[in-house]
Amino acid sequence: MSAESAAPDISGRLSLLAGKGKFPLLVAHAARKLGHDPFIFQIKGEADQDWSGFSSIRISIADLSGFSAAARREGIGSVVLAGGIGRRPEVTEIRPTWRSLIAFPSFLGVFASAGDDKLLRFAIRVLENEGVRVLAAQQVAPDLLCNLGPLGHIKPGRADHKDIIAASGAALALGGLDVGQGAVSVGGRVVALEGLEGTDAMLERVAGLRASQRLSSRHAGVLVKLCKPDQDERADLPSIGPQTVIKAHSAGLAGIAVEAGRALVLERERVIAEADRLGLFVTGIAPRQEKVSP
Repeated sequence: MSAESAAPDISGRLSLLAGKGKFPLLVAHAARKLGHDPFIFQIKGEADQDWSGFSSIRISIADLSGFSAAARREGIGSVVLAGGIGRRPEVTEIRPTWRSLIAFPSFLGVFASAGDDKLLRFAIRVLENEGVRVLAAQQVAPDLLCNLGPLGHIKPGRADHKDIIAASGAALALGGLDVGQGAVSVGGRVVALEGLEGTDAMLERVAGLRASQRLSSRHAGVLVKLCKPDQDERADLPSIGPQTVIKAHSAGLAGIAVEAGRALVLERERVIAEADRLGLFVTGIAPRQEKVSP
């Protein structure tokens, strides 16, 4: 699916399934600029922003029955999935609807054993089976998408492009296994892959390697984040924010590269300001077109 740059055709009331971080709040404010009053499903144990200015309820991520009932009550026609989810629910916590059990006999098994990307694709099918349309966050907030090329004043050099190519290959291979979206290359050698712990924890590992002198001080390195192959872009696009820049600097990296048009830059002005202040580049790339300059 390609992200739409224009406002989406939204029927019924727009809603958000809100997880961790500021991302859902940014999307909610963007929706208001489009003239919508989004209803917020705050995911219990995950949503951590102040939603007092919005109509909302708190709901378990596994409570499909409760979501369906609230969607009917509020006239919800569309939903955006936004924000981090730190914990996968246990099978015993899942509250499906009869409609979902009839349509998807393998419902419980998929939730118990699927990888993240497969699970998200399945969750989208389940939600749409309940009568709501799942929209991509970037359809509501297209300004969050990273553009092609450097965002700030600093540009990657030739050595950085070598690291971008190496980390891009690793990130795509990792995504093909439905494990993570990010990789770090230092001196053309892949030194870290993103696992379930997420990008920040991966960068902290790189910082530890740097502190213990397991990484050469002669090479800086680059973080690359890409969409997984065949990823449904309505959920879990790669994203970076100001904290990503700060942690990349702490890890001794020269910069960050993310997939242009398929990755999100949260709090863009702060990201650019932090990158320029710390001397890092942040750039959007077309990973299959990256080549080392002669």
